[in-house]
Amino acid sequence: MRILAVVGALAIFTALFFSVVVFSGYFNVAATEPHTPPGRWLLSTTMTQSVRYHAQAIKAPPLGEAVQLADGFRHYQAHCETCHGAPGVPPGKVGKGLTPEPPELDEAASHWSAEELFWIIKHGIRMTGMPAWGVSFSEEKLWALVAFVQELPEITPADYQKMAASIEHGAHKKAPSAH
Repeated sequence: MRILAVVGALAIFTALFFSVVVFSGYFNVAATEPHTPPGRWLLSTTMTQSVRYHAQAIKAPPLGEAVQLADGFRHYQAHCETCHGAPGVPPGKVGKGLTPEPPELDEAASHWSAEELFWIIKHGIRMTGMPAWGVSFSEEKLWALVAFVQELPEITPADYQKMAASIEHGAHKKAPSAH
């Protein structure tokens, strides 16, 4: 009986605590304030586990052909660079104002499988600023983005600039080698 009383008291205390946090307005939701370490851990761990769980059923097609990488580069430059930056390109104003800060994808690419990257790009991540590109892009374009993001760790700033120059000069069907 005593255990039930303790559990009941803890449940009431927890409900009151969360009610005060939610309804008092004390909790700061400003994007200019970083998450607390426990909050950052909770959000990061929940996101990682969710992505891994939901990406299990996805099977990546062959990735890395030159045309696919060029397509992925164009979409990355147009839609991702402003928040995530690129080799030799810092994030833009929008990316600098997001909390949590968007990851540098050349580092993040090594932590996620192709299937997990696809799921993230397609569905987005709530409360991070990461949009769900699956509502705007075909699966072919999403996989092109995945292929390009996977190549990011090998792309130098000079390689990235060469890719940008080739796109600007009309070389739409072939991307320069990043290696």
